[in-house]
Amino acid sequence: MKALVIDDEELARKRVLALLGKVPEIEVSGECSNGKSAISEINKLNPDLIFLDINMKDMNGFEVLQKIKGTSKPIVIFVTAYDNYALKAFDVDAFDFLLKPFKDERFFRTIDKVLKISKSEANSYFEKRIIELFNLYKLKSEKGNNQFKLPVKQGNKTVLLNPENILYIKASGCYSEIFTEDKKYVLRDSLTNLCDLLDSNSFVRVHRSSIVNITHVKEIVHSDFSEIDARMSNNKLLHISKSHKSEFLEKIGV
Repeated sequence: MKALVIDDEELARKRVLALLGKVPEIEVSGECSNGKSAISEINKLNPDLIFLDINMKDMNGFEVLQKIKGTSKPIVIFVTAYDNYALKAFDVDAFDFLLKPFKDERFFRTIDKVLKISKSEANSYFEKRIIELFNLYKLKSEKGNNQFKLPVKQGNKTVLLNPENILYIKASGCYSEIFTEDKKYVLRDSLTNLCDLLDSNSFVRVHRSSIVNITHVKEIVHSDFSEIDARMSNNKLLHISKSHKSEFLEKIGV
């Protein structure tokens, strides 16, 4: 298994490299000190595994992943310096996050899981955990001015959707279909999780199978028996169920 270490802190890179030197099953292909070189090296070397710092000076780790090419995505172990609430959320034997400063035992437990997991399982875990990490970014941004974006995997890339551009979201089995003005994105996540993730001032559940962004509601259409529908800015009509009607009208200000 080939590995690449990406971190803008030299000491952090050297520590990971030293620990990897004790793992004979992993061959280190190289190291990168910034996002730009990381993209180039990932595309050139096609590593099986990357250790990726989330916050680097030129770009963050998610931007790096968004720009890599190729059909075979490496297993990603994020390296981050989040505080205790991140530790509680992620230090539950998940192989794909290491919280700085981590202990050697934690590192080797992560490596042991990586060596035992299949590529398909790794992709599944990665998709789930990246959503949760962006949720932490959202919580963090509530204290600052960083803009939250919703990560959606598209092939070998992760598109970062600006929530302001989302018109509505529909449930489709175990997936959610996210509609913008000109495109539909499919995400393996529930509407309940997305409700928790998105700003409750803008997004409201209007049915067990749909969420709307109230800033894109153009009209409220009244029908028989006091039922209503929301006409979105793209003219799509979405039914408002009776159980969600009061909350919807309150959010709209009617």
